[in-house]
Amino acid sequence: MTGAAEGLGDEAAVLLDDTITLRRELHRHPELGLDLPRTQQVILGALEGLPLSVSTGTSTTSVIATLEGGEPGPTTLLRADMDALPMTEDTGLPFASEVPGAMHACGHDAHVAMLVGAARLLSRRQSALPGRVVLMFQPGEEGYAGASAMLDDGLLDEVGPVERAFAIHVTPLAPSGWVASKPGAFMASADAFRLVVTGQGGHASMPHDAVDPVPVACEIVTALQAMVTRRIAVSDPAVLTVASIHAGTTDNVIPESAELLGTVRALSEGSRAATLEGLERVAGHVAAAHLCEATITAIPPGYPVTVNDAVALEEVLGIAEDLLGADHVVRMPTAVMGAEDWSFVLQRVPGSMVLLGMAPPGVAHPAPNHSNRMVLDEAALATGVALHAAVALRTADALA
Repeated sequence: MTGAAEGLGDEAAVLLDDTITLRRELHRHPELGLDLPRTQQVILGALEGLPLSVSTGTSTTSVIATLEGGEPGPTTLLRADMDALPMTEDTGLPFASEVPGAMHACGHDAHVAMLVGAARLLSRRQSALPGRVVLMFQPGEEGYAGASAMLDDGLLDEVGPVERAFAIHVTPLAPSGWVASKPGAFMASADAFRLVVTGQGGHASMPHDAVDPVPVACEIVTALQAMVTRRIAVSDPAVLTVASIHAGTTDNVIPESAELLGTVRALSEGSRAATLEGLERVAGHVAAAHLCEATITAIPPGYPVTVNDAVALEEVLGIAEDLLGADHVVRMPTAVMGAEDWSFVLQRVPGSMVLLGMAPPGVAHPAPNHSNRMVLDEAALATGVALHAAVALRTADALA
């Protein structure tokens, strides 16, 4: 690596101990949703003393920090999400969650620590920084659309025109320190739904005098799977999952209704719309065929497809190759069916997201994101710090 970005890997390695300490502090004290006051204060404390212009959110406990560079250039937006998941940790780590029912099981603690490390590294190189960097610390990624809330609060209006945007998501399922991504659709859309099948309750011994919604709900589930495989092209895939079915209170009563909860994932707005329409149509007609009624309610917010700008991503992957070596950078052939609210930002700003591998050493089958047993190789935090900084320092000739 040459020019303004030279030596970033070594400097990030020097910062590794501090980055790990911050990550573990956040891991011990996870918070959920859009209101993360303790996490916000930890971030503000970690940024204190750096030459940053810092502001906090109005509708959320977000943090926006801007570093003005010493050279002309674009505005680069770098993002880290801050929130945890509502689950109990079972890793046995010495820094495991101390908050019952909450865990950083998706690596957002690592995301924050890496971005803070990048802020420290970039502050040391402020005079060589082209343009400026906006650091976006965002709550509420796990189902609360915190990125959308920050946009609604005027993020882009506050910081002015943003030419490029970049984010990292860690995964324990890829080799530690490796970077992977793909242009175009990178992660799926996500739409959650609640489906209620309403019939007529009665005695379990006399179903003919009732309208039993339970077998109708079961038939709807299988019909929906057939609908997806028969109506949605495999070249533009969608996944429809019914993850919860609940009906009744005891063994001898036919309930009046059955509730189904599920999600729809897709890799284009076309397949997303077609699957959601098919959900309404199939559920409604199957229910009607059995004298029941199906009512579907969307559970907001739905996340759009995360689309990587091809030019922006290729620039980032080129930077990663210079930083890590070409053998540590993977151009993925297929997308990830998980979803990300970074998608809202990429609808407004050309940019990209990459996966950063953090597979723990010596573990044959690491637990994935959203597992109560997920652990990360913290040594790879230095890679994320350096990559964030390298993207910000990138100019037309910096990596020539």
